[in-house]
Amino acid sequence: MRTVSTALAVLFSSVAITAGTVGPAAADSARALPITSYGDIAVDGVHKRVYVSDPAGGKVVVTDYAGKLLATVANLSGVRDLAVSPDSGTVYAAVPGEDAVVAIEGATAAVATRYPTGENTAPQTLAIAGGRVWFTYGEQPSHRLGSFDPSLSEPEIALDQIPGTAYYDAPELESAGDTLVLGSHGTWSGLGVYDVSSGVPVLRKQGMPSEAANYMNDFALSPDARKIVAASGESPYAATAISTADLSRTGGYPVEAGSPTSAAIAPDGTVALSTFSWYDKDVYVFKPGTTAPYRTYTYDLNASGGDTIATQGLVWAPDGSKLFAIAYGSSGIYLRALDDATRYPVKATVSAPAKATRGKKLTVTGRLTSDRSFPSGTKVTVTRTDIDSPQGKSLGTKTVGSSGTFSFTDVPPAGGNVTYTARYAGDATHAPTSGKDTVAVSRNATSLSLDHHGAVYSYGTDVSFTAHLGSTYKNRTVELWADPFGSDKPKKLLKSGKVNSRGNLSATVDMTRDTTITAVFAGDARSASKTVKVTAYAKVKVSTTVAKQYKTAKIGSTSYAYFHKNTDPVFTTSMTYYNNRAQRLSLQLYYNGRWYDAGSEYFKLGTDGKSVVTLGGEHETGYRMRVRASYVNGSSGDSVNSTTDGAWKYFYFTN
Repeated sequence: MRTVSTALAVLFSSVAITAGTVGPAAADSARALPITSYGDIAVDGVHKRVYVSDPAGGKVVVTDYAGKLLATVANLSGVRDLAVSPDSGTVYAAVPGEDAVVAIEGATAAVATRYPTGENTAPQTLAIAGGRVWFTYGEQPSHRLGSFDPSLSEPEIALDQIPGTAYYDAPELESAGDTLVLGSHGTWSGLGVYDVSSGVPVLRKQGMPSEAANYMNDFALSPDARKIVAASGESPYAATAISTADLSRTGGYPVEAGSPTSAAIAPDGTVALSTFSWYDKDVYVFKPGTTAPYRTYTYDLNASGGDTIATQGLVWAPDGSKLFAIAYGSSGIYLRALDDATRYPVKATVSAPAKATRGKKLTVTGRLTSDRSFPSGTKVTVTRTDIDSPQGKSLGTKTVGSSGTFSFTDVPPAGGNVTYTARYAGDATHAPTSGKDTVAVSRNATSLSLDHHGAVYSYGTDVSFTAHLGSTYKNRTVELWADPFGSDKPKKLLKSGKVNSRGNLSATVDMTRDTTITAVFAGDARSASKTVKVTAYAKVKVSTTVAKQYKTAKIGSTSYAYFHKNTDPVFTTSMTYYNNRAQRLSLQLYYNGRWYDAGSEYFKLGTDGKSVVTLGGEHETGYRMRVRASYVNGSSGDSVNSTTDGAWKYFYFTN
């Protein structure tokens, strides 16, 4: 109940009103890694696992090819380089904080053996070559090379295996077969190629082409040990191809925006490079014998999954099926898995008519495009997806012409949106792809109606709304929804079901608010979908009582409340409550045979739906008056109900 002090402008100036209240929201992938720093990445091709070291966290995380965490190998203080044995049985990790190389079992991803390398050796980088595990150890400015044979039951650790040679920083180690390559990073870079088949390093060649000598960030050794790709150099930016036979430059791989930061070589000789770039291309892939990338990857600044590739952050799966990249993003460190990076990208386009008639033949055309031509006999698989075949129906294979084009005809049996999809499986040099286009196929118009539009009902009336569905092909299901006015009540499903034999489906609504009723027919293969809406209106409950009269008596046939002129009448209005709702109180005066408006004013309701208004001031006798409370849609503070006038209450002042 609400009370508010106010003045009401009325035809007679002696009247004043006082009111009162009383009341109570398999494609390329990227996944965040649970690491805070990055050391190295290695791939186990047999178990399809990726190993990533976290030096700051003292752990190695193990994921599947999509980056899903499978295991964590903890308690590896400062763990750095990783290397996978040729049979994928063991993953070796350089753990400087333990002065050891740790062997992780490939099948279980659990620590199997620790190989102590000697007090204060702190192994940093490692590789596997000639049946031995090779590692660099020591501190600045004296890092040296050591190794051991893991096949022995008690391997002997051999240190200082290149006597008289020490590196300021731990050199990078790369290997293939019996070849081990040491590469120093920094302002003046250098390479050393060694034959380690005897268990003792034998120098083949040492040096570096001038084009790659400055700021080498990373290098990769080809699986056949014949080529090195050095990610180094200043503008014009390019990686350098180097022969391991004489360390001469044999070519280059131009990149944009900055010096290469990572290099990786696939089994077929495909070269992948990365650069540190926020706004330009991040990864470049070069086919053997080419100097222009046939595929690039660009990751936007602050994009989910990382925007820059880590230095020494690229590695191929052993079979070349995927390229993995470690990426730094705004929210952490991510593993990116790049599918089909060794195959030429293919684009498939499908073109169908915008509209078609059901049951009539139409023609669909398409094209495959790639930088590498397609072999004769290349085919695409075609499917049609429609209402009757939501999972797709095969239309067989279509042969691709020499120009990459294909076409076919079809007679769509179902109407609605019909999608034609062409899928190309790929081949040894082309990545798989697909394309699609959608046709709007005609359907028969559907008749759907709904009753009671515009009807107004008393508050709380139960109203049965009936939808009538005309003839259709198969579907006879209709949904009925009610959406009451006001943001506090959501749209809700009243009923969903098949119409009866007369085509009708009914649902009852308790009309406490203005309500939009919607009937929905989803359509079928030959009958178009249809939606119809009606709006019905609900009044409020409103009543007014009069208090403090000294008697009630009739004037003519109408009952009046009689008040002494010194008594202030009290009018209590009860109305259906809604947040911030106000009732309009209107006064009228009877004069010379007709009623005249004496003014009106709005008064907020209490949360119990009541307001009390006291009519104060000087009261003149001998005049008949009446008062009425109303809810006015829009003016009473909301628009959830229809305008409703309460009953007039009559009163009279006497001496």
